[in-house]
Amino acid sequence: MESVALNVAQQRVLDELGSVERPSFEPSLQAELRAELQDAFTPMATVVTEDDDLFVSKRALGMVLSCEQHYVCDRDDEFTWSVPTAQGTVAHKAIELLVGFRGEPTPLDLIEAALARLENDRSIGDFLLGLSEAERADLVAGCNDQVAGFMESFPPLRRQWRPVTEARVRASFLGGALQLGGKVDLQLGYARGQEAGKVIIDLKTGRVHRTHVDDLRFYALVETLKHGVPPRLLVSYYLDAAAPHTEAVTEDILWAAAQRTAEGVARLVELRQPDAKPTRTPSGSCTFCPLNTSCEPGRDFLKNRDR
Repeated sequence: MESVALNVAQQRVLDELGSVERPSFEPSLQAELRAELQDAFTPMATVVTEDDDLFVSKRALGMVLSCEQHYVCDRDDEFTWSVPTAQGTVAHKAIELLVGFRGEPTPLDLIEAALARLENDRSIGDFLLGLSEAERADLVAGCNDQVAGFMESFPPLRRQWRPVTEARVRASFLGGALQLGGKVDLQLGYARGQEAGKVIIDLKTGRVHRTHVDDLRFYALVETLKHGVPPRLLVSYYLDAAAPHTEAVTEDILWAAAQRTAEGVARLVELRQPDAKPTRTPSGSCTFCPLNTSCEPGRDFLKNRDR
C-alpha cells in the first residue's frame, strides 16, 4: 500500500496508538473475572430473570454511580430526538461508512450517505424524515464539523489494521438474564494468541471527563469476558481538540472495572424495587439533570460552582 503523507495531528495519533507494548495475559484471567462477577450477581437471580432481564450499558453504569436520582429520571423519561442529540448518531454513522467507502469521499458525501441509511432506522428515522430544510441544514453543518475534523486529524484507516466501527461487545450472566454490553465506536488491531493487540477507541465531543476513562475500562472488561484476551490500549479521542487520551490495559485496571461494574449493577437492581429511594449526589451532571431547578443538593452545587 502506498504510504500517505500525514499532518502533525495525524502523526501524533499514530505515534500514540503504537506507543504501547503488546503484553501477554494469562489464559485464566477470563475465567477469574467471570467467577468474580458471577459471585456478585448470583444473589440477584431472584430479581433479574428471563422475564425481567437487565441490560447494563456504560451509560447506565456511569449515571447510577454518579447520581441515582438522575439515573432514575433518565430511565423513566421517554427519549426524544433533537438536532443536537441526532448529530452524534449521524456523525458516527458517517465515520463508520468511511471504513468501507470506495474512492475519496468528502465529509458531506459520508454524511448524506449516513442520513440516507438512518432515515430507515426504527429509532431515529421518523425524526430525520420530519426535519425542515433549515433543521436538516443545521444538522448537516454540525456533523460536517465533526466528520471533517476526524478525517483531518486521524490517520487514514489502513485495511491491515482491521478497522471495525460500532463493534458489539457483550457478556451474559444468570443464564442470559443479565447482560453487560455496548458498541465500540472504533476498534483497531487484533490479539495474537494471548498477546494483546486490539485498540478500543471512543470518539468524543466536548470536554474531557473522568467517566470517559471508566466507560473504556468497562468495554475492556467486556471484551476480555467475550474473547479471553484484553485489548492493549484504550483511547478517548476528542474530535473538537483532535487529541487522543490513552491508557494501557493492565490486570489491575480490569479488576477495578469488575469491582465498579458489580457495584453499579447492584445499584441498578436495587432501583428496580417499588420502594427504592434513590440518593442524590451533586456533580457536574447536575447541569443536564431535569431536576436541577428543584433538587436542593443540585441547586447548591451549581450555585457554588458558578461563583
